[in-house]
Amino acid sequence: MTDVKAVVFPACAALCALAFLYKLRDARHRRDDPALLALLVAFSCKGVSFTLSTPLVARKVDIALGVDDLGALGIHLFGGVASSAAFLIAIVYWVYPREEARRRALVRLLAAAAVAVVMVGLWAAAKQGGQQRSAHYLLQNAHRPAVAAYLLLYVSAFGSGMIEIIRLCLRYGRVAGRQSLRRGLHATAIGASACLVYCLNRLLSLITVQCGLDPLEWELLTPVANGTGIFFLVAGLTMPSWGPRVSDVRRMARNFVTYQRLHPLWHALFTATPGIALNPRPANRLARLLPGDIDFRLYRRVIEIQDGLLALRPYMDPDIVTAARRSGHEAGLSGDALRARAQAVSLAAALRAKRDHRQRSAEEPAPLGPDTAEGGGYADEVAWLLRVARAYTALPPAESAERTKR
Repeated sequence: MTDVKAVVFPACAALCALAFLYKLRDARHRRDDPALLALLVAFSCKGVSFTLSTPLVARKVDIALGVDDLGALGIHLFGGVASSAAFLIAIVYWVYPREEARRRALVRLLAAAAVAVVMVGLWAAAKQGGQQRSAHYLLQNAHRPAVAAYLLLYVSAFGSGMIEIIRLCLRYGRVAGRQSLRRGLHATAIGASACLVYCLNRLLSLITVQCGLDPLEWELLTPVANGTGIFFLVAGLTMPSWGPRVSDVRRMARNFVTYQRLHPLWHALFTATPGIALNPRPANRLARLLPGDIDFRLYRRVIEIQDGLLALRPYMDPDIVTAARRSGHEAGLSGDALRARAQAVSLAAALRAKRDHRQRSAEEPAPLGPDTAEGGGYADEVAWLLRVARAYTALPPAESAERTKR
């Protein structure tokens, strides 16, 4: 068990340090933000607690200061009472109006200070017995009345803070406007739930000791619950800052993939009608892999594909669309997949007709787009063109002579 804690707790301390440094960057511009200050206090207190929770560090601190089990007191005060109060205060300032949040934060601060004073008194009273240093302070001394009262107070303060965090996060996470804030509150609730499991485990140890059982047998739950808890707490409470950036990166990556997937369809139309391109560029791989402003490039690509399809309408044969739908239906296709294949077949035929200068007479041109596309927005148009591009690239060479010439 000591080996597990020697690995998990330093990693948790490092995670808290990273979170502290990440939020510290905002302190220069948001010095009057009480939620940010509370987060900095919470991460620093939690980091100190995890550092002291490392068995080697706790032992060296006790030896250096000459007071046995002082490290255990620091773990509980910093990691349980102070950090839970600071986390809760940060969330309170997120979800309540400033005046109400200030009142609630003051109540929590006073309660945490009172709990800390009583815990120090109980810890000092427990030291009156002259007990030697304990590797597992709470578990090995839970049979002593002073330590039992200390444990109950510690678990109550820590656990009540986690319960309130869970309640606020679940309540306001459902109505939060920003997606990053909503997800952050949900992740924070998961982290608080894991910490609550740790609190219940410590409370259970008080009962099992009285029954003659050894709670060290399931002490593995402590590093697991604490490690899981701090991971989700850090992720959730910092997500409103980095979440939008991640969403932007994901959107850009998705647009880049879409841009590349539309290239075969665009290239076929550009070859037939070069005038659709706003800024013709050499068709080399480097130009495709470095498109610049991907949002603008994708938008232009969609417009150019639409222009190219419109330019081919005089060459599209409604009979080919009908035949393609019939053959696709016989192949088991339906819905948008069937319509996209019919559009791709019609497009390939129109490209061949334009190449051979076989423009149709002034008959009704073949319809463009899915039957359900009327009134669709930009995202719907992109999704439809992706279907057509996939269907077009999947056509056999015999049906797409234009594509095989590239």
